[in-house]
Amino acid sequence: MESASVPLPHGGGGHTAEAHHHGPPAANQSSRIDRQTLGIFLFIISEVMLFGSFFASYFFLRVVVNPVSWPPYPFELPVAIAGMNTAILVSSSFTIHYALEAIRKGNRQGMKLGLVLTWILGLTFLFVQINEYVHLGFSGRTESFGTIFYSLTGLHGAHVFIGLILLSAATLRAFRGHFSKEPEKHLGVEVPGIYWHFVDIMWIIVFATVYIL
Repeated sequence: MESASVPLPHGGGGHTAEAHHHGPPAANQSSRIDRQTLGIFLFIISEVMLFGSFFASYFFLRVVVNPVSWPPYPFELPVAIAGMNTAILVSSSFTIHYALEAIRKGNRQGMKLGLVLTWILGLTFLFVQINEYVHLGFSGRTESFGTIFYSLTGLHGAHVFIGLILLSAATLRAFRGHFSKEPEKHLGVEVPGIYWHFVDIMWIIVFATVYIL
């Protein structure tokens, strides 16, 4: 009487490599985002909400509390100086973009030049804004107008200061030869660049809202 033959498992009773794999497959590289870039984007989102709360207060004070004139008599805002300062800060967006494009092409000298120019333009912007505060003729305690003006412009100035710190670190590393054209090797330039573009765009909104409208 023949006995039924039982098929033996392949590989001497071992399991295949697939059987040992648990969980979803690893994501493709194209669907990943590095932690530094994701972190700066999340930080920017939180800062947009922060600025949004200040803008909400500004429009409430302007429309509800003091709808007759803005700025209230006899105060005036130096629109021409602020416009010049806006041009300075917008120019710094081009220089930081030049720095990033330079390192992407392996041009280290171009990267250094772009970073240094961006830092100088940012510092100039901050100096002009502080000088403007000195000669305005009103303070943050001058009615609700002074409070919201200094709150909005001061909040932005604080972000410029943080940006200068990031640029200082990136510039120092650039002169020490820390960056190269590989994508993962110049995040130290790209991340501060993303933040700096955010600072520039936010100032355009602040300038148009506070000085122009």
